[in-house]
Amino acid sequence: MRVLGIETTCDETAASVVERGEDGSARILSNVVLSQVKKHAAYGGVVPEIASRAHIDAIDRVVAQALTDAETDISDIDGVSAAAGPGLIGGVIVGLTTAKALAFAAGKPFLAVNHLEGHALTARLTDGVEFPYLLLLVSGGHSQLLAVEGVGKYRRLGTTIDDAIGEAFDKVAKLLGLGYPGGPQVEKAAESGDSSRFNFPRPMIGRAEPNFSLAGLKTAVRIEAEKIAPLSDRDIADLCASFQAAVIDMVLDRVRVALQMFKAQFGHPSALVVAGGVAANAALRGGLERMSEHFRVKLVAPPLDLCGDNGAMIAWAGAERLALGLTDPLDTAPRARWPLDEKSALPGARA
Repeated sequence: MRVLGIETTCDETAASVVERGEDGSARILSNVVLSQVKKHAAYGGVVPEIASRAHIDAIDRVVAQALTDAETDISDIDGVSAAAGPGLIGGVIVGLTTAKALAFAAGKPFLAVNHLEGHALTARLTDGVEFPYLLLLVSGGHSQLLAVEGVGKYRRLGTTIDDAIGEAFDKVAKLLGLGYPGGPQVEKAAESGDSSRFNFPRPMIGRAEPNFSLAGLKTAVRIEAEKIAPLSDRDIADLCASFQAAVIDMVLDRVRVALQMFKAQFGHPSALVVAGGVAANAALRGGLERMSEHFRVKLVAPPLDLCGDNGAMIAWAGAERLALGLTDPLDTAPRARWPLDEKSALPGARA
C-alpha cells in the first residue's frame, strides 16, 4: 500500500509518500521538507502565527512535489495521513484540514496520526525493528522513555518534569547568543570546548524512576555565564561542552534505569531506539552506542534527515495503522496535547 503523509505540527511543512509491503517492508518514495528556520531566526524561536501562515502558503506545493517525486497520483494512493497533534494548534489545523480534503475528494481512507507515534515507529520504517523495544524520544518539545509494544500500544516509563531536552539546548543557545536553531549551535560550540571546566549538576541521576529534569541545569548555566561575563569564545565553548556533557550523563543514567524496568516488565528489548530532533546529536549517539554495547542491546538511530519532523514518519505511521484497519473519521479534531500513553500521565509533567 502507498500512503501520503503530511506533517505541520511545528516549523516544517512536510509531505511524503511511503510504500508498505504485505510483509511489513518499507520504501520511501518521496520526502519533501520545507523548513521555516529563516522566518523564525530573528525571534530566537518559533512564532506560532508566523508558522501557521507559512504552512498555509506552502502546503499545496509541498504535497504536489511529494506526489511528483513519488511518480504517483492521489488516485493511486491507498490512504492519506496527517499529524493531528501534538503541536502548535494553528499548524496542526493546516495539515489536518489539507489531508481531510484530499482524502474526501479522492475517496481514500483518512488516518489521524499522533506526531509522537511517527517518531516512535520510524525505527520500523528504517530498520524493520520488531516489537517490543525501548524508545528514547528526545526533541524540542518532548523527552520520554517508552516501551513500544505495538502500533498504538505504548507504555511511558519516564518523562521530563519541566523542560524538554531540545528546549533546554535552545534556551542555552539563546542565553549564550548562539542563534536559532539552538541545538546544533550548542553541539558545534561544544566540539572545541572543555567539558570539565564547569561542574554542572546532573539532575535526577540515581532516581528510581527514569524521569528527566532540565530546569536546574539550565539555571546553573545562566549563573556561571553571568559570573564570568563578558563571555569570550572560549568561555562559550566550555559552557556548551560542560552543559552537553551534563545532559548526556543524565540521559544515559535515565536510559539505564529504563532498560532495567523494561527487562523486568517485558524481557530483553529487541532494540534501544532513539528518535526525535535531538537524536541527531553526535555526542548523544556516541554515549548511547557505548551503553547499548554494555547492555548487549542493539541501538537503532534514524538517519539524520529522519530525526527532525518529516512527512515520511507520518506516512509510515499511517501505513502501519491502515494495515491494521485503524482509520479515522473526517471530523477528527486537532490536538495541541496528545500523549502516547494517556494512562501514565505524570502530575505536573510535560508530554
